Amino acid sequence: MKITFLHPDLGIGGAERLIVDAAIAYKENGHEVDIVTNHYTTDHCFEETKDFNISVINVFPRSIFGRFVALCAYIRMIIAAIWMCIFKRNSDVFFVDTVSACLPILKLFTSSKVIFYCHFPDQLLTKRESCCKKVYRYFLDGVEGYTTAVADVVCVNSKFTESIVRETLTPLKNRDLEIVYPSLNTKHFDKQEECCIELIPETAKHIFLSINRFEFKKNVEIALMALDCLKMELTDDELSKVCVVIAGGYDKLNKENAENYEYLKRLARNLDIDTNNLIFMKNPTDQQKVQLLRMAKMLIYTPSNEHFGIVPVESMYMGTGVIAMNSGGPKETIKDGVTGFLVDENPAAMAGIMKMAVRNQIDFTKMSRDCKSRVRKLFSFDLFKERLESLL
Repeated sequence: MKITFLHPDLGIGGAERLIVDAAIAYKENGHEVDIVTNHYTTDHCFEETKDFNISVINVFPRSIFGRFVALCAYIRMIIAAIWMCIFKRNSDVFFVDTVSACLPILKLFTSSKVIFYCHFPDQLLTKRESCCKKVYRYFLDGVEGYTTAVADVVCVNSKFTESIVRETLTPLKNRDLEIVYPSLNTKHFDKQEECCIELIPETAKHIFLSINRFEFKKNVEIALMALDCLKMELTDDELSKVCVVIAGGYDKLNKENAENYEYLKRLARNLDIDTNNLIFMKNPTDQQKVQLLRMAKMLIYTPSNEHFGIVPVESMYMGTGVIAMNSGGPKETIKDGVTGFLVDENPAAMAGIMKMAVRNQIDFTKMSRDCKSRVRKLFSFDLFKERLESLL
C-alpha cells in the first residue's frame, strides 16, 4: 500500500518521533511511504527522516504579527492537504497527526482511508487570557472536535489521553478510539556508538538528565529548583560530583524556545547554581542523546499531566530509571518503585529521590534490569508495527 504522512512541523520532539517511527514501521512492513510537512530542515530533525521522500508545503506564515498561531497552523495544514489531494491522491492511506482541520479536505476529495493520531486535544494546550482569545478559541475548539471525528480511524497515545479526548471532544464521546502506544525503534538506539560529551565535567559521577523541548509547559524549572534543594542536603564533596544536564530541542525560529531557554538560564543564575553542577545542551544529536542516557544515573522528567512521554521509555530501554511527576502518561509507562519513582509536583520531592541516588540507596542494578524488561514487554517496536498494521 502507499501511505502518506502529514505532520505540521517535522522537527525534534515526541510527536515527531512517533511519526518517524510509524513511517519506519510501515516501510519495514513493505509499504511505500511518503511524508508531507509544513516545516522541515536537515539541521533540526531526526536522522532517519533523511531516508524518506519529504515534501515541504510552506506557503503561509506561522503567525500574523506574532498572533493567531493556531489558526495559521490550521490554514497551513489545509493548504498541505489540498496539495496532497492533487499530487498524492493515489495514496491508499493518509496518516495525519496533531492538527485535524485538514481532515475534511482529504475525505471530500479523495477515496483514501484517513487515520488521525491525536496526541492530546489542542484546546487544552492553550491559555485564554482575554475575551477576544476566548471567542477565537471557541471557534477553533469547535473545528477541532468536528474535524477529528471525520477520520476513519482515531488513535490516541495512552489510556490517559483517551479519557481526556472523550471528555473534551464531544463528537468522539462514544466513538471507538484506538490506543497505540508510541514505541522505540530499538535498532536505532543499539547502533549508536559511544561518544564523548565534552561539556560534562570529569568530576561528574552522579548525572541527572532532563530531555525536553525548551517549552514552558515542560516545567523544566522543577529540575533546577530540585537541584537547588539538593545542594542543601549534600556535603560539599557529594555536591561536587553531581551534574544536572538540561538537554532539549531548540528551534531558532520558535519564539517560545528562545524565551524558555533564557528563562532557565536566568533562573539558574538567580539560584546561584554552580556551572559545574548544571549543563545546558541545545539540540543534542541522536548519538549524544543515547550517550547521555547511558551516562545518566537517573532521568528527571518534569512535565505534568504529560499525554504519554516517550523520553521515559527511551530512558528505561537504556536501563536508566526515571523520576517523573505522578500524573498523566508516566503513570502508565513507569512502574513506581521498580523502574523509577513517581513524585508530587514539587522540587523537594524530586530532590529527595536524587539524594537517595547520590548516596546509592537505590538498587540500580535491579532497576536497570527491570527497566529493560518493561520496555520489551510493553513498548517493543515489533508490537508497534503489528498494532499499526492492524489499523489499515
